[in-house]
Amino acid sequence: MLSHMSHVTSPPFHGLVAAPHTPFHDDGSVAPEIISLQASHLATQNVRAVFITGTTGESSSLSLSERMLVYRSWAQVADAHGLRVIAHVGANALADACALAELAQELEFDAISALAPSYFKPASIESLVHCCAKIASAAPTLPFYYYQIPTLTGVRFPMADFVARAASQIPTFRGIKFTDPDLIAYRRCLTINDGAIDLPWGVDEILLGALATGARGGVGSTYNFMAPLAHAIIAAFDAGDWEKARHLQSNMIAIIDALDAIGYLGAAKAVMGWLGVPVGPARLPLGNPSAESLQRLRAQLESLDFFAWTISCPEHS
Repeated sequence: MLSHMSHVTSPPFHGLVAAPHTPFHDDGSVAPEIISLQASHLATQNVRAVFITGTTGESSSLSLSERMLVYRSWAQVADAHGLRVIAHVGANALADACALAELAQELEFDAISALAPSYFKPASIESLVHCCAKIASAAPTLPFYYYQIPTLTGVRFPMADFVARAASQIPTFRGIKFTDPDLIAYRRCLTINDGAIDLPWGVDEILLGALATGARGGVGSTYNFMAPLAHAIIAAFDAGDWEKARHLQSNMIAIIDALDAIGYLGAAKAVMGWLGVPVGPARLPLGNPSAESLQRLRAQLESLDFFAWTISCPEHS
């Protein structure tokens, strides 16, 4: 048993948590006026929480002041749309991460999260825990979630060992945003402290596998535009309809593959525009698909019934 679990109590992030895009104008500047529209769209898709300025939000391409602007903009609209907010505060400069954590607490968000510094990487679990503890201490009333995404940070440690140390050394530690396809490591973490650690799953392509392993929901970029399909996967799983659940997961994978083939984030932001939520282009160093590529993408998505799924949950066999 972990005897020093968080003194911060909060409901776990079960169900779907969308990782919203940071909206930009065509000139690349942040477009905070679009955030209210994003919140409204997600609420109509039965999404009840957001993970802001994460990977999908292009946090590493935003300045500190831009991230703060996005925070303040979400703070103005989240409650009105019934959205809980997890603020991703991670940064290579821990001073920036702490400043963001302080603002998240000031704005009364629901939690903070941080990925590992990734240029000068922590050399040990203990070093990683110290980094997380410093960030978490800047928002002492908010639950803290470590953001595990080793494919981008290059930081790989056994997460069960991290949880044991973090839970004893970080008073506000609540869990991990687990964006790592290692379901074995995920299951190990789920069994710690009688399941007290909150572990929202972060790899949309294997949502079904995570549910079978014990996940209660997930954080993902596709839930901006495919929440009804993800809800249907969860419903089929809960009903024990494995054939349907596998079919729906395959459909989701095919849609993600189509986006990924022409540059995932730029393509996903273009899709949001088609849905009436103009979040603008991706920012350099990421690219954006050509008009011809987008035309082909739209045809592919139509063949996969994508646009039907963005409106409702049709009964697909």
